[in-house]
Amino acid sequence: MAKRNPRFDPLFEPLQIGPKSTRNRFYQVPHCNGMGHRYPRAMAEMRGVKAEGGWGVVCTEECSIHPSSDLSPATLMRLWDDSDLPVHELMVEKVHAHHSLAGIQLVHNGFEVANYVTRLPSLSPSNIPTENFPHVHARAMSKTDIHDFRRMHVDAALRAKKAGYDIIYAYAAHGTMTLLYQFLLSRYNMRTDEYGGSLENRVRLLREVLQDLKDAVGDSCAVALRFAVDELLGSEGMQKSEAEDIVGLLAELPDLWDVNVAAWHNDSMPSRFGSEGGQEDYISFVKKLTTKPVVGVGRFTSPDTMVSQINRGVIDLIGAARPSIADPFLPNKIDEGREDEIRECIGCNMCTSGDYLAYPMRCTQNPTMGEEWRRGWHPVRIDKAASKESVLIVGAGPAGLEAALALSDRGYDVILSEARKQMGGRVIAETSLTPLADWRRVADHRTYMLSQRANVQSYTDSALTTKDILETQATHIAIATGSKWRCDFSGLQHQQTVPVSDNANIVSVDDVLNGNYPKGKVLIYDDDHYYLASVIAEQLASTGTQVTLVTPASDIASWTHNTLENEHIQIRLRELGVEIICNKKISRVDDKKVTLACVYIDTKSEVAADAVIPLTSRAPQDTLYNELLEQQDEWNDNGIKSVTAIGDCYAPATIAMAVYAGHEFARTLEMTPEEANFFRRELGLGGE
Repeated sequence: MAKRNPRFDPLFEPLQIGPKSTRNRFYQVPHCNGMGHRYPRAMAEMRGVKAEGGWGVVCTEECSIHPSSDLSPATLMRLWDDSDLPVHELMVEKVHAHHSLAGIQLVHNGFEVANYVTRLPSLSPSNIPTENFPHVHARAMSKTDIHDFRRMHVDAALRAKKAGYDIIYAYAAHGTMTLLYQFLLSRYNMRTDEYGGSLENRVRLLREVLQDLKDAVGDSCAVALRFAVDELLGSEGMQKSEAEDIVGLLAELPDLWDVNVAAWHNDSMPSRFGSEGGQEDYISFVKKLTTKPVVGVGRFTSPDTMVSQINRGVIDLIGAARPSIADPFLPNKIDEGREDEIRECIGCNMCTSGDYLAYPMRCTQNPTMGEEWRRGWHPVRIDKAASKESVLIVGAGPAGLEAALALSDRGYDVILSEARKQMGGRVIAETSLTPLADWRRVADHRTYMLSQRANVQSYTDSALTTKDILETQATHIAIATGSKWRCDFSGLQHQQTVPVSDNANIVSVDDVLNGNYPKGKVLIYDDDHYYLASVIAEQLASTGTQVTLVTPASDIASWTHNTLENEHIQIRLRELGVEIICNKKISRVDDKKVTLACVYIDTKSEVAADAVIPLTSRAPQDTLYNELLEQQDEWNDNGIKSVTAIGDCYAPATIAMAVYAGHEFARTLEMTPEEANFFRRELGLGGE
């Protein structure tokens, strides 16, 4: 085994955090995951795997401390009473088993929650509408409410201590998401008593809660403060000058400062809009104002960037949410001199959709995420091959690459054939667009890892026919030939043919991804509602092309609200001068113009367009697969036992789903249907 590079030694030094000591500087900050109290075993196993992978501190997500902060329908943590303890005890047990510290982030969300299940009025510094139930107002807290609020934190902290947690958070970050932060912000805190008005008054409640936590559990637990130093709203929100004063007022009170920027879409910045270590300029002042350790985030994947921030005194601990999801074993890989094997986060934020949509999160880079308990999938361990049989994979896109890598890990002999000159499939095509450059890591990681495997033969520029496949004598065949974008406007909105004149210039998405950019006035029709239409619009507009983006939805790229991209997309396209038209479908396409129709009352309007790019739906490229099925009577004579379509060839979806499909094929090869389809169900654990 290789040895750790000595320049990374600072990453593995222990650090004292109040009464606790962490074994290294890798700190999994609190992050949501769509599991929480509803899928506690999946949540606990996922956290335990991170501790096993070397993260010295592993924290929960938000943990609601009282029924007046009911996060439903979100599937986060809660600690309302002792009936919730079994969930927490299980997580702590999993984390402690690998000698890591367990942290819990206590939260009351104030007017950010509607208390759908408990039906209690939301609490707020002042009387204002609730965030998620705007025709109902949150109740301005009385002095009694404030006293009770402080007691909620103490009660939750004592339960957390009982559960075995080492680090207990007060949470004042991510903008309006927490009641403690709402008190800090003058636009929401309009009180005239000692908890409102001056900055010192607005900080009062946070100071009291921190002191309460220290008094209640500080003898044996570290007390951390998560604080957003800037909302990136200028004078309308929290900014550096005010944050400096707040840190100065509270400098030595918490045992740890966990600092970031707000809101969440700025903190977990998509890679399209921000780079690794991008929060340094905002948070670097904190260590100058406190002697207590500081943890910060920045989608860290490079150990050189990590150690640089520690050596330069920016932070003391490497905070991570998304990088710990993409590669739970990132710390161990650095420790073992295998940093070239890190599965780097691509910043697509597929993980955050789990929180927004209340399902166990998934990851584009890590197909085992969320499946550690449910299906027993471990990110670095996999069952050995059931036989000596060989596997041919046709197509080296995300599904084919992942299947080849996981099969090679199992010990199968693999032949990987790609018709194009380069492996990567749609990943290579889409990352030809500048905003998606970091997503290339999906292909780069897998092609690099496969290049190290003696049991994998890879071929490019090698289109195969059914005859070629039959002659390979491979026992198992996986067809991963991907999909192509349709040009006939067929999709969610248009199930019937759209009239298109013979001289209309329809440009396929695939042509654009191959570098054939249309000229003149370009209309992009987005019935896909995810990222790609906005990326193409950005790419074309950045080169001076006049772009109009049309969608039948009421919002562009509407699904990207779940991936924290939407607000950034809205800003970027407007800055580039892209005309945005919502609630319109295509009525007719002619030379130089497109007729649009309102999706509600069918009124017509015209837009000038020299070219039209439809993003509506994709057709699986399954011809080869179907031809093989038709020749099934020849399989036995050629030693073939199975032919399987995987990824977009089987069902077009996201890159994350393609990677998952490739991994699932490799994990379940030669299993019985019952074994292959097995997953464990959550049947409750504490609480109700």
